[in-house]
Amino acid sequence: MKTLGRPFWIAVGWLMLLTVLAVFASWLPLEDPHEIGAAEARLGPSSSHLFGTDALGRDVFARTIFGARISLLVGLLAIAFGMLVGGGLGIVAGYFRGVTDQVISFCFFTLLSFPALVLALLITATIDRNQWTVSLTLGILSIASVGRLSRANTIVFAEREFVQAARVLGADSTRIITHELLPNVMIPMGALALLGMGIAIVAEGSLAFLGLSVEGDAVSWGKSIVDGSQARDLENNPNVALFPIGVMFLTVLALNYAGDRVREYFDVRETAF
Repeated sequence: MKTLGRPFWIAVGWLMLLTVLAVFASWLPLEDPHEIGAAEARLGPSSSHLFGTDALGRDVFARTIFGARISLLVGLLAIAFGMLVGGGLGIVAGYFRGVTDQVISFCFFTLLSFPALVLALLITATIDRNQWTVSLTLGILSIASVGRLSRANTIVFAEREFVQAARVLGADSTRIITHELLPNVMIPMGALALLGMGIAIVAEGSLAFLGLSVEGDAVSWGKSIVDGSQARDLENNPNVALFPIGVMFLTVLALNYAGDRVREYFDVRETAF
């Protein structure tokens, strides 16, 4: 009997633990992630500061936990937007084909042809940068890849017997898409969502290095890593960057592994675009 396996549930457990800590961070006995203390600057890990402190004396553990709020939310919102827009357009293109498919596919190819980093810089540099803007930017970048997968799977399922039977019974296009195609297309899309969320989290960290992540006092893993990326900090106090990097690595690893196991469990085969 095929099962998801213990490592899958370990990965899910890590993601759930991190999510709970992020959601209830304000009620946990954590240091203020914005509190500056010159006397406690650049301390190593200890019982009072599990991950040490940065150059301004801020608690790295608290900043890592509070940073999970922004990083996880950005990843979730980005892939949700990509799934909603790209997935919806892909289903429409794969079902109706013809001119509709050509127009939507051209839009996908246009997005894929435009350098992703340049597009992200263009959007984040010209409008207010908050978690919603960064999420929208990364969501736009995911539309084409999500849409092409959605379109490819829709083309496959649209030729199956249960769809043909629905047509014979008089079901209209809306009912066929929502009741027959969508539930089946969502299986491979769900696996992709986990993988895409991990990519979005890493992408937010990349924008942080360019100074184009969330503005103000908002804390994210990317901004925490940037805080410890100076040569002096990397040499004398590497924990400032290494601990947020480690948490991000474990989170992205858990998302990638969980997504891959879901794909294998439901026997989602790669489909040529």
